[in-house]
Amino acid sequence: MRIHAASGIRDGHRVWVMKGQRVLIEGTRAFADNGYATAGIYFKGKEIATTRSPLRGKVGAPDGLLLHFTAKKIGAYKAVIKVFKATDPAAPVQVGSASVGVHVIKIKSGASAATHGRATRLLQKGLRALGYVTPEGGGYNDATGRAVLAFRKVNGMARTESPSLAIFKKLFRGKGGFTLKHPNAGRHVEFDWSRQVLVFAQAGKVVRIYHASSGKPSTPTVFGTFHFYSKTPGTNSHGMVDSSYFIGGYAVHGYAEVPPYAASHGCIRVPVPDAASIYNWIQLGETIFVYR
Repeated sequence: MRIHAASGIRDGHRVWVMKGQRVLIEGTRAFADNGYATAGIYFKGKEIATTRSPLRGKVGAPDGLLLHFTAKKIGAYKAVIKVFKATDPAAPVQVGSASVGVHVIKIKSGASAATHGRATRLLQKGLRALGYVTPEGGGYNDATGRAVLAFRKVNGMARTESPSLAIFKKLFRGKGGFTLKHPNAGRHVEFDWSRQVLVFAQAGKVVRIYHASSGKPSTPTVFGTFHFYSKTPGTNSHGMVDSSYFIGGYAVHGYAEVPPYAASHGCIRVPVPDAASIYNWIQLGETIFVYR
């Protein structure tokens, strides 16, 4: 029987959830007969609750087993799962068992720029799991701030680089990612003008999300479907860094100033520290969709 904690953020061999969070446990249904699953919830070696749920869906469905409990205390929880066949409701037969553990952390408030530790590392891992570009060392640096800004843009929050409790809550639920407008376009780039983010996609999945800034109202960015036709490394006379052109003089490029709103002369600006990796990812002939 394969089960896992479908809530929380994995750090090494441990899955962490927030205090007060509803923890979901998913498993694969292994047989076609009627049945159900139970979970004994243990905290510090003592069983504190039990829960039960009927099996769902078809054989092999990843959510064929679904149980949940609320992590009310800080520390380690263990859920012991038992699965029963109930072909004869009067005499159910246990056919499998497994266990899964989670660790509970209390996030008092959003991490600050001076924070270095588990909360910041979990923030970084949660962001990276959704495609936001940040290191995972546990130190809140400029790159993490840009990832938080991109997350805030995608989720309609105030456009700052400071995390908040609301951001942590979304990340611990695995929420707050970007939904592609062109999921069937293969390897491609999307720029969402309304949210001012640059997104790289491959095989129908988001692989990178960057904070960006496009053309201001007086010099707007063009909308449509384009293909990268030229690339120029280094810095040119206009201060454009590692430029990838997609139509005329319009390019995705690094720039010294990338505010959280549309401010360029029509190009798509990205922070200079991100420019090289963006330049290296983009391939000539690749498609970029620019839309509102």
